[in-house]
Amino acid sequence: MNLPVVRHPDYVAPLPPHHRFPMAKFGLLYDRLLADGIIRSSQVREPVVAPREWIEWVHCDSYTSDYCEGTLDDRALRRIGLPWSEALVRRTRLAVGGTVLAAQLAIDRGLACNTVGGTHHAFPDFGSGFCIFNDLAIAARFVQKKGWAQRILIVDLDVHQGDGTAAIFKGDDSVFTFSMHCGANFPARKQLGDLDVELPVGTEDDDYLQILARYLPDLLSQVRPDLVLYDAGVDVHGGDRLGKLSLTDTGLFRREMQVLTTCVAAGYPVACVIGGGYCDDMKSLAYRHSLLHRAAADVWRQYGL
Repeated sequence: MNLPVVRHPDYVAPLPPHHRFPMAKFGLLYDRLLADGIIRSSQVREPVVAPREWIEWVHCDSYTSDYCEGTLDDRALRRIGLPWSEALVRRTRLAVGGTVLAAQLAIDRGLACNTVGGTHHAFPDFGSGFCIFNDLAIAARFVQKKGWAQRILIVDLDVHQGDGTAAIFKGDDSVFTFSMHCGANFPARKQLGDLDVELPVGTEDDDYLQILARYLPDLLSQVRPDLVLYDAGVDVHGGDRLGKLSLTDTGLFRREMQVLTTCVAAGYPVACVIGGGYCDDMKSLAYRHSLLHRAAADVWRQYGL
């Protein structure tokens, strides 16, 4: 058995030319993982399109229907930052289905990775910052409703605070939200999560990893989750155009190994999503995202999952 990886060809949807969302990275990531022998096509699982019922466990019925049916107003679409199309609706719902599947596989096998996901700026009644439906929140609700997990820990290491996720689970003791992000970055108005760690602009590898080590093991002992949902955003990289932190490729790989070994060694299953990453050099960006899957494959072999 190999590391379960979730992917669908329609994770890439067409956008207008020169749109600033790096849609091409998702196809390049999968191609890089295959080309470098990190994964084989035989270990790839395809998700289903998330039914409206799943989405409405987290999002308002009116927002869900307006987006899916193409009746969302222009102001709401501008806040999301992506144009509406039937292809993008399908892609969005497949991404949600992919994170749900990764959560299922992680509970069953100990570790699994989606090749998209981390849409943590989506709130119950609106989308924001390229995020339409909150895949992390929907996956958490899915496994809870199925009775497969009760306590969920969301570890969000994207450079931007997981504000939508924090708002969704505010006052909900069954889901603990931990976001470690750049304080001087989007969103300007932060939400109050269960644990928010704000990093100064320019934080580098060693300081970043030391701060993470200060919090993660204690959090696992405190929360004792049935599932960890890990948002591995690579926009903490020094070369990211929306970042403001200064991690290197080596630092990113060390981070992924640190998170995954800390969780897996303690017996906590982890479902991973790739989070944000923004760079004009798409090949470099795809490589940064591939570090999550490289680390996961190493941890899978190391612990004999």
